[in-house]
Amino acid sequence: MKATKLVQLFVHTMPWEEGEKLSDDPAAVTKSGQNVFMSVYRTKLADQCRLITVTWCKNLLLHGLSVSVEGSQGENQYTCKVEVKPWYFWKKQGSKRFLVDGNKPVDVFWDLKLAKFNGETEPSSDYYVAVVSDGEVVLLLGNMRNEAYRKTGCRPALIDPILISRREHIFGKRKFITRVKFHDKGSFHEISIECKNRSSSSNGVDPEMEIRIDGHLVVHVKHLQWKFRGNEYIHLNKARIEVYWDVHDWLFSPGLRHALFIFKPVLLSTSSSSFSTSSLSSPPPSSLSPKTGSSTSVDGCSTLGAPDFCLFLYAWKVE
Repeated sequence: MKATKLVQLFVHTMPWEEGEKLSDDPAAVTKSGQNVFMSVYRTKLADQCRLITVTWCKNLLLHGLSVSVEGSQGENQYTCKVEVKPWYFWKKQGSKRFLVDGNKPVDVFWDLKLAKFNGETEPSSDYYVAVVSDGEVVLLLGNMRNEAYRKTGCRPALIDPILISRREHIFGKRKFITRVKFHDKGSFHEISIECKNRSSSSNGVDPEMEIRIDGHLVVHVKHLQWKFRGNEYIHLNKARIEVYWDVHDWLFSPGLRHALFIFKPVLLSTSSSSFSTSSLSSPPPSSLSPKTGSSTSVDGCSTLGAPDFCLFLYAWKVE
């Protein structure tokens, strides 16, 4: 009989017990060497517009999932956490309830028993994670939508959640690859960042950096030691995307260190070209606030008609 890979889940409500091997706190990333992908959604939940943060973690032994709901006026975080271990017999699906603001129940349902991770930090298919409030599925992740609605017994929410930001911590030596949707309803794009050393007649080594999207070179920075911070914009299909980089610590700080890359769609363009680049005259994305287009409101929670998303990529360089 063919052996089956088994999964163990541990579910915790806030706070997570000490001694756990996975953390969704970015400050703990450097200690554990784990990849962390954190996605923040805005939607109506428990009678008001709130942020929901979904975090996937991965180290050599296991995966972790946490779902956090923002409290009133941004105070407190109410969290459900799950660990996925590749051994032991245990439930591979389940649910957990916690109270937001002391009296508003929120349920988190998950099914990871057939989830395909394909070596990545978050699953690519055959799973669902659902957040339920007031009889509505306010956030649904994964491709098993029918199973999620059947299990929760709840209807879809009146408004769709909006993915407003994503923070990723990834590790590598020279090349860093991730997949991202620049719009929640769009398709995935592969981002590749590579730091290279070119021979130079003056000092022997001249570092440079290439950023590719779906294999196409969109940013090429030569003489990186002088241009370790910068920004450009690119056109990807009809989206204009600002790209900002800061690789100072890669070049000048000893030990484990990270560079920061920011990708932000800022407006729609009628340009027919798939890829183009240009210099930016606007401030770097670190000073940008979300830009919105036409919007409507459902019970005080807006649904936006323009991109409202920003990717923060922390690339940790290891020797």
